[in-house]
Amino acid sequence: MATVLVVEDDPDIRALLDFNLRQEGFETLVTDYGSKALRCLRESEIDLVLLDLMLPDISGLEVCREARRENGKQIPVIMLTAKGQEADRLAGFECGADDYVVKPFSMREILLRVRAVLRRWDTATKDAATPGRVQRGEIVIEQAAHRVFVQDNEVFLTLTEYELLLMFVRRPGRVFSRLQLLSQVRKMPESVITRTVDIHVKRLREKLDICGSAIETNRGDD
Repeated sequence: MATVLVVEDDPDIRALLDFNLRQEGFETLVTDYGSKALRCLRESEIDLVLLDLMLPDISGLEVCREARRENGKQIPVIMLTAKGQEADRLAGFECGADDYVVKPFSMREILLRVRAVLRRWDTATKDAATPGRVQRGEIVIEQAAHRVFVQDNEVFLTLTEYELLLMFVRRPGRVFSRLQLLSQVRKMPESVITRTVDIHVKRLREKLDICGSAIETNRGDD
């Protein structure tokens, strides 16, 4: 069963998340500090992180950035925060979060989102089971290992960035709308703002910048 790292400084919410996740059969690790969360990510096998945005020592955004930079792991992150403005959501996705839940939330919603993100990862893993590699120019995707190389240099992508890249590489020259990308890649509800896809594509383009215009934006209708 998947192991979920819960990073939340509110003791009541932390206990509630821990209890309900365990009731659903998940293994859990819990902490209230960002520094402890980073240590858990280095020392333990984590399948998903539930990450509070406001922590006593460092912000959840910084934890997410450090986790990506320090570990290079494709571990899904779901942000938990009381900040629900569009700018806050975009900041969460900008730092690499895979989903964003605003407090107060129901445990049913959290469990559904956890399962949905893990299911996406499982689907991507099964889809990647095809032997061999996918290559487009200087970009090489080793599907079975979920590894991406650009000119023989490994590039670490989030799950969403990986799914986007695989989709683009498999369909070269095709133009996708934001809604198509959100529905095909993230399987996100319609309530999620479409601008989030701009953040993911922007981050992916930056990581592939050695390839020049590997991903182009077609200005026009959404």
